[in-house]
Amino acid sequence: MKFTITRATFIKKLNDVSRAISSKTTIPILTGLKLVLSDNGLVLTGSDADISIEARIDADSETNDLQIASTGSIVLPARIFNEVVKRLPDAKMTIDVQDNFQTVITSGSSEFTINGLDANNYPHLPEIVNPQPLQVPADVLKQLINQTVIAVSNQESRPILTGVHVVISDGQLLAVATDSHRLAQRTIELPAAADSQYDVIIPGKSLVELGRMLTDDIQTVEMRFAENQVLFVAGQTNFYSRLLEGNYPDTSRLIPTSSTTQIEFDAPALLAATQRASLLSHESSNNVVRLNLNAQDQSAVIYGNSPDVGNVEEALTFNSLAGDDLEISFNPDYMKDALQGFGQTTIEIDFTAPLRPFTLVPSEDHEHFIQLITPVRTF
Repeated sequence: MKFTITRATFIKKLNDVSRAISSKTTIPILTGLKLVLSDNGLVLTGSDADISIEARIDADSETNDLQIASTGSIVLPARIFNEVVKRLPDAKMTIDVQDNFQTVITSGSSEFTINGLDANNYPHLPEIVNPQPLQVPADVLKQLINQTVIAVSNQESRPILTGVHVVISDGQLLAVATDSHRLAQRTIELPAAADSQYDVIIPGKSLVELGRMLTDDIQTVEMRFAENQVLFVAGQTNFYSRLLEGNYPDTSRLIPTSSTTQIEFDAPALLAATQRASLLSHESSNNVVRLNLNAQDQSAVIYGNSPDVGNVEEALTFNSLAGDDLEISFNPDYMKDALQGFGQTTIEIDFTAPLRPFTLVPSEDHEHFIQLITPVRTF
């Protein structure tokens, strides 16, 4: 196998694929990067058994300047190969696989020789063929990921909660995540897939990596499901993830259907105030801030306190406040994560009682996005 390619093009694909490669794996060959060169182009593959990423570089693309001398395949040690490629001196590089899988990498006056492995020993990726794949705008999918993965659990004691529950039916995709202290739920419309029915749990870590890959030059992502795998096709890149097995808890009953106190904020203003209050709460062992709402006086005050350092008190600016007076305490980090998912919108927060979960929804789109936070008992 021998080819020459523009280094910048190769590095872009290499960075994508490297997201799936881990140095900690029980299968030694998976610490390597698989390269397969055919007359059609070059395919790079990385995997840690849970996530697999496959990126293609077409032979006929003018921007790649891929010149094929001979086809073949090789697995190269990912960490050192990455370092070598990124430090080569010239704009182009040549990779030449010789006998005994020795691989010579040349660029300008620099030449490296790296020992490779037989690509036939690399695990095969599943073939996921779906006659009616789901098409989702890349920017919408990226936003959905950012808005839901914040609530996945990082506790392996309940592995099912480390994933995002995705239900597709009646032309809608519903994604929900919870760590039992907070919940994030987002719905998007899928007009072209009204007859598709799926109920799966995708690991949160997989979705985080997928979200990082969805750059502005990708317009649409295709989703295909198999028995225990999901495949996302984004441009010239295939992103595979295993699915979690088990039944996700029924989260619909956790969301309150009524409220006794409602307040509307500009999300950025409340986020900034919560960040200021958390400066002192983070210095305390319990990391709690308190919100005091008085509908009669039309006042909202947020408090942060650390017995060792001091306290902060700030009157909040809000758009409207109605209902019963309320004093409630919560983890400010949960509130900050939730508010960042809303961006520049105005939000409505609905409360039912000091120790009952409260919800945050966009003021103009209650149906498609909701965040829920469980308050903290402070007495």
